[in-house]
Amino acid sequence: MLFETLKLALTAIWRNAMRSVLTLLGVTIGVAAVIAMVTLGQGTTAQVGNSISSLGSNLLIVRPGQLNQGAGASGVGAANFHLADADAIERQVSSITAVAPLSATSMTAVVRSTNHVTTVEGVDNRFLTVRQWDIAAGRAFREGELVSGAASCIVGRAAADDLFGDGADPLEQTLRLKTLVCRVVGVLAEKGAGSLGSNQDDVILIPLHTFQRRISGNNDVTVIYVAAQDDGVITKVQQDVTSLMRERRHLSAYEDDDFMVMDMRQISSMLGSVMGVLTGLLAAVAGISLLVGGIGIMNIMLVSVTERTREIGIRLAIGARESQVLGQFLVEAVALSMFGGIAGILLGLGLSAIASRLLGVPLIVDWGSIVLSFGFSAVVGVGFGFFPARNAARLDPIEALRHE
Repeated sequence: MLFETLKLALTAIWRNAMRSVLTLLGVTIGVAAVIAMVTLGQGTTAQVGNSISSLGSNLLIVRPGQLNQGAGASGVGAANFHLADADAIERQVSSITAVAPLSATSMTAVVRSTNHVTTVEGVDNRFLTVRQWDIAAGRAFREGELVSGAASCIVGRAAADDLFGDGADPLEQTLRLKTLVCRVVGVLAEKGAGSLGSNQDDVILIPLHTFQRRISGNNDVTVIYVAAQDDGVITKVQQDVTSLMRERRHLSAYEDDDFMVMDMRQISSMLGSVMGVLTGLLAAVAGISLLVGGIGIMNIMLVSVTERTREIGIRLAIGARESQVLGQFLVEAVALSMFGGIAGILLGLGLSAIASRLLGVPLIVDWGSIVLSFGFSAVVGVGFGFFPARNAARLDPIEALRHE
């Protein structure tokens, strides 16, 4: 009986192939949109997590100002740090492995006729330790270069490619930053994209003293990186750094911090939560198209019932039960939605693969969303197909036979 009902339903679908294809497009697009949104959301979340992890494990970032002050990272009226602040943290805070002060700005680097806007950072070799950044070619800064403020630099791979040409060896060549002519002594290993889409490899490192004397013209430090020994002590290190910086910045017990001590784990968790909410909202919006597709199925099934009224009357007149007619039309609706669901899965995975490649995010297939979308498409078929199927089953055979 079930086989016969399924055969009749598939025959009816095949008889109106073009209309059936147009009907299931709504479900196909809905399922594809849900899968694509969830897959891209998962990939973006993973990329954000990987980018934050690439900054270094057990890392604290100390910045002047607060985010709610509305003027960027440095805040309004918040004084920058000094090298003595980083030295104080290194001396007085326990359970840390390294402290790295940094000053940075965006500048135009020049090599012969090539100009390239990049990030220039004044650092010392502790920065490489804290950021877990290897030297791919050449060497780190020598102690004499750091102390004397020599015109030496270490370039990121992306900056080197833009300035010297793809794959070129920049070692022992020179580049110009304003009036400062730097000799390239090292090339950094590739890190990839940052947490906010920036390219971490598009950077030029110079000694901190060189940056302060020749670039910024002051002794300010804009960021202090602090590497804790392990996860178990990072909260205590964060509290100790906060207490020390409040003391050094002469803040009373009634004054708010005019600096931030950010734990990379907290940032990763926060961004992951935000991305999860955004992914859910996008998937919910895409899921609305599934309901639209269900309404389309219901409309077509109502039309089908009207067109096949005489056929239904004949079946009822020769002994077909209401449940058999109900089952036939219900199976047609479910089959349409399930065909649309299968096509939507294939389309969604294909679009996800293309978008992941274009956007540069990892392709992470969420099988739960695929199963849920397919199951929901079947439910849509049952839910929106039941009303037309019930109308067909309740037709009066005599009235149906009179229908032209």
